[in-house]
Amino acid sequence: MQRKISSPSLLLFIVLVAFPQISETIYTPSLPDTAKSLHTTGNAIQLTLSIYFLGFAVGVFCWGRLSDSIGRRPALLWGILVYILGSLGCYLSGSAEWLLVCRFIQAFGASTGSVVTQTILRESIDGAKRHAVFAQISAALAFTPAIGPLIGGWVDQVFGFRAVFFTLVVMGAAIFVYTMASLPETRVSTSSGIRTFSIAKRLISDKRVWAFGFLIGATNGILFSYYAEAPFIFIEYFHISPGVFGFLGIFVALSSIIGAMLSKKLLNRVPAEKIIFLGSLVTMTGAVCLTVLALYGVSPSAAGLAFMIASIFILLLGIGMAIPNCLSLALVNYGDVLGTAGAIFGLGYYVVVSLITSGMSYLHDGSLLTMPIYFLLLAISMAFVSKKL
Repeated sequence: MQRKISSPSLLLFIVLVAFPQISETIYTPSLPDTAKSLHTTGNAIQLTLSIYFLGFAVGVFCWGRLSDSIGRRPALLWGILVYILGSLGCYLSGSAEWLLVCRFIQAFGASTGSVVTQTILRESIDGAKRHAVFAQISAALAFTPAIGPLIGGWVDQVFGFRAVFFTLVVMGAAIFVYTMASLPETRVSTSSGIRTFSIAKRLISDKRVWAFGFLIGATNGILFSYYAEAPFIFIEYFHISPGVFGFLGIFVALSSIIGAMLSKKLLNRVPAEKIIFLGSLVTMTGAVCLTVLALYGVSPSAAGLAFMIASIFILLLGIGMAIPNCLSLALVNYGDVLGTAGAIFGLGYYVVVSLITSGMSYLHDGSLLTMPIYFLLLAISMAFVSKKL
């Protein structure tokens, strides 16, 4: 008889899934300050965002597989410890190169909160209750893009960029203690020798998996490329403070929430694939608006700032419509090997996110036009791919 698995609390689920996202966005208001403090370029500092996703991609695969061998609880605790060490290394960094290394380590550890927590949720909660918990977690996660910059902006403004990383060290230590005290082991048996390479081959030969991998990577790539470029636009061009910039994260959260709600409402009448295409078109519209503003020389005034924020809202609204449906449909044909397939798929699309954010850091040149054109090209590609689903 299979033993009954204890289910962790909803709060613990939310904390474990949310802290990797907060760790990524909390640092974004500090990018200009960090570049100046470490005597490096904006291009080099933006790479600390793309390297985060590369470390996350590797971590998703490694911790997912390791949790089958040593258990869910040990994998999470070890991952959080690695995260704390990486955050401490970021705090002590004296050069952009060292910061890049430590950001990779930080992300590698943080990824355990994503992949292992989802595994725990799937195996400890059944049926309709699991769907309800996923919905509650998704609602909470919609606010993490706002929480990170809001905290990071004010911490950077008052104490400097290093204090942002020290905040993450303290947060990581608190999460480690909370997890150790509250998380039961949910694994019921050791891994049965899942054929990783055969599953990878199956995924690689599936054109829909490639399409969804690109779409998820592109939507997240646009979102986090925005976080990489936006501080330089709003803080240096519009001359707002890091603290005020942090409040702009509220618009990101609202656009994502409204996009997800609109998607949910449309699902009663429109196929999910069609909603992904519509989301791509909305994203393209936002990119066109940004491009027009940049071409005609948006002024660094209150009106110019309002037009810029409105265009970004439209762009991210489309992403909010597309992402949930891409995630829902991507692995519908892999229910028999969902854990391993999810780890391999996650590795793939996080590499895409890393490449796209690296492209933004490479293209960064201080121009208002660079980001809109980059986003427009990505949105056109998304529309082309989603049209063929």
